[in-house]
Amino acid sequence: MQQAAAPKVSFVSLGCPKALVDSERIITRLRAEGYELARKHHGADLVIVNTCGFLDSAKQESLGAIGEAMAENGKVIVTGCMGAEPEQIEAVHPGVLSITGPQQYESVLDAVHRAVPPLHNPHLDLLPPQGIKLTPRHYAYLKISEGCNNRCSFCIIPKLRGDLVSRQANDVLREAEKLVNAGVKELLVISQDTSAYGIDLKYASSSWKDREVRARFIDLARELGAFGAWVRLQYVYPYPHVDEVIGLMNEGRILPYLDIPFQHASPEILKAMKRPAAQDKTLARIRKWREECPELTLRSTFIVGFPGETDADFACLLDWLDEAEIDRVGCFKYEPVAGASSNALGNPVPDDIKQQRWDALMARQQKISARRLKRKVGTRQQVIVDEVGPTVSKGRSKADAPQIDGAVYLSSRRLLRVGEIVTAKIERADQYDLHGSVAGF
Repeated sequence: MQQAAAPKVSFVSLGCPKALVDSERIITRLRAEGYELARKHHGADLVIVNTCGFLDSAKQESLGAIGEAMAENGKVIVTGCMGAEPEQIEAVHPGVLSITGPQQYESVLDAVHRAVPPLHNPHLDLLPPQGIKLTPRHYAYLKISEGCNNRCSFCIIPKLRGDLVSRQANDVLREAEKLVNAGVKELLVISQDTSAYGIDLKYASSSWKDREVRARFIDLARELGAFGAWVRLQYVYPYPHVDEVIGLMNEGRILPYLDIPFQHASPEILKAMKRPAAQDKTLARIRKWREECPELTLRSTFIVGFPGETDADFACLLDWLDEAEIDRVGCFKYEPVAGASSNALGNPVPDDIKQQRWDALMARQQKISARRLKRKVGTRQQVIVDEVGPTVSKGRSKADAPQIDGAVYLSSRRLLRVGEIVTAKIERADQYDLHGSVAGF
């Protein structure tokens, strides 16, 4: 008797790494139930689009992806952040099968079951213990909480994803252990507000191995550092207790890297943004962090053209950048987002001024980045290999997160392997990247 063909699902994942983790969880469940993943919309039994709804430009990208799936397939299930506002999707694409918000895994699975019932074969459908990952084998995003308790005026994430909900420490550590056992060399710790981890749990302890581990930022970071993989902390708000992890960096437990979304430097703009944490003391704290850990790399994001931003506010930001010497910077031109309280502030900055300020900030940052990278010429750096080429391979140092930071371009006498960690001698630097040769394995 011929076995019926397994139903095929095409999947589109848009937005941030936190949404990518949601996609991995849905795909893992689908594969466990016998569904296959299709590479193309055409010929698949249905399409799932995991949307982003943070900015209007992201919403347009999501609507475009849904439209493409509708045109090529016709059976489309929509989930993710934009799904929290279904009327916007229904107005453009009334024919979608189902719309759900972020983290609603069961609702997505139910919609799939209704559209295409599963055909599970327990003899064939085997899953790796770490689940299905959408990242390369050698690194993985580890999401430690959902939602956010902050109420920044430009952001609607709490409306889309709710308040902070942290995972128990032992649950996070079990996932991390499975990932490392499966060959993951780098764990990228993410959430909406990583340093707020455990506040909602009142830092409750949970059993891990032979001990109790509290759901605290510092405790979790220390335990993750025991697995032997690179541990990179992302989306860290600069609360006072963040100072504690600098010691873990010096011990080699976690990477000397902090991704802190400062967003601005002007006290007036930060107040209008309703940014949390003691932003007025950040320069002093950055100096202290670097004194304690000279290898520390800082990445941040900033917004220019926020309502009411004056020439003086922007000059304050540029001066702050010069003094802080942030290693890696992303910059966004402010966009009003439906539902954000900043829409009511008034005093909008004209688009041409936004563009001028964006250009000026990126030009200033390029000089800072080039200056800081030049200091690494002549040093030896550990590099994790992301792409292998016939003569030059591409990797990242401990100072570089995937997709968002720079790269290290390597020449080697032998063929390198993706995921391999090598020692490189840095021979030259440009504005964003390093170039060198392999000096050890």
